[in-house]
Amino acid sequence: MARYTESVCRLCRREGTKLFLKGMRCYSKKCAFERRPSPPGQHGVRRRKMGEYGIQLREKQKVRRVYSVLERQFHNYFVEAGNLDGVTGENLLRFLETRLDNVVFRLGFATSRAQARQLVSHGHFAVNGVPTDIPSYELKPGDRIEVRESHREREPFKTAKETLRSHQAPEWLSIEPARLAGSVLSLPRRDQMPLDLNEQLVVEYYSR
Repeated sequence: MARYTESVCRLCRREGTKLFLKGMRCYSKKCAFERRPSPPGQHGVRRRKMGEYGIQLREKQKVRRVYSVLERQFHNYFVEAGNLDGVTGENLLRFLETRLDNVVFRLGFATSRAQARQLVSHGHFAVNGVPTDIPSYELKPGDRIEVRESHREREPFKTAKETLRSHQAPEWLSIEPARLAGSVLSLPRRDQMPLDLNEQLVVEYYSR
């Protein structure tokens, strides 16, 4: 399974904003972007004024990196989003938000999407009672996600069980802290998805 294996802190510095790719570390003084907000590369590099194409490219890369999706898969999501009724950009974000790894993160079972992806890949979760280890698995309204019973005493989930009591999930999801489970109540509306992402710039990038 292909994935990005280099330093994720470089991605935040490249995009010029915190993408919160390392969980709680991003909120601490150890955050690399807080200490070195300049772009990665040769010392002293300054950010240049970008043209229209550059702005669109950077936003596309930002969205792709936030959800930890590689280029080909991201483009496939865009094509599929364009074939659906409704606004293409919103459809694209909806595909990304309803991925199993993202929902595991949103429910509070993991502190970052990278950790959620790893937990899913290691087979810790079941969807509607069926063990599922595919991070990109597309969830639908009514689906129930839970930590498999034989895995609930493992360390990550002992910690999660405590933090879930105070975790605030998006309105389109519900949590059952005691059962280490959650459900998809509905597909997310645009106002229930990240507002700091400009999906229209992504649409413009691919529509050149």
